[in-house]
Amino acid sequence: MAAFGRLLDIMDALREQCPWNAEQTMESIRRLTEEEVYELSDAILKGEPSAVAKEIGDLLYHMVFYARIAQEQGSFDIADCIDKVCEKMIFRHPHVFGDKKGEATSAKEIADTWELVKAKEKGGNKTVMEGIPDAMPALLKALAMQEKARGCGFDWEKPEDVWDKVREELGEARGACSEGSASHMQEEFGDLLFAVLNAARLYGVDAEAALGASCSKFKRRFTYLEEHTLKRGRKFSDMSLAEMDAIWDEAKAQGL
Repeated sequence: MAAFGRLLDIMDALREQCPWNAEQTMESIRRLTEEEVYELSDAILKGEPSAVAKEIGDLLYHMVFYARIAQEQGSFDIADCIDKVCEKMIFRHPHVFGDKKGEATSAKEIADTWELVKAKEKGGNKTVMEGIPDAMPALLKALAMQEKARGCGFDWEKPEDVWDKVREELGEARGACSEGSASHMQEEFGDLLFAVLNAARLYGVDAEAALGASCSKFKRRFTYLEEHTLKRGRKFSDMSLAEMDAIWDEAKAQGL
């Protein structure tokens, strides 16, 4: 509590005495907040506790910043924010705080009914999907939608059932490519990606982390290709795809 109070005092001083901080609005720091969220995500993926602590602090600073701006506008303050989230968590966990205390038997049981509990929340979203931000990156948005649908019981009964859908969407994407309609191709590739993400989710694979790992692997191998092409006094423009593939296979063989 003392540490949090110190942060609030620092924010007061910055808003009152620092010209840059005094000029900021919710809109002006929104992009910076998005950057902080990604930096926290990076630190978690890298497994660096000290970096995670630092990034949590940075993100907390932004939350206090927004609350201070709102307080100046007479909208709300940090206490209102904390009270709202406390009330929400108490309502959404009747197995901990309410009349169903001790009734939950597993994390899966809680997850399976999560959206149904949220739907009963006073002042909550009118529809299940309403709470998903439009500005969320498409991959994360797709996963959020799938999780919300699952929370309402709308999901595949068994993971292996999803593969028929993946094959169906793959066929439709290939068909759209044969037709040559740009809008149809975009639609079908979107459906195919959505189905593949569903498959990853059903098998417990973190699609964001999996795609990130594939990007890192591609970067390592392409960097190897680039460096070894230069070492041999060659240029990409002078090489055939077969020659590039040979160097690419060298990178794979070395475990890159």
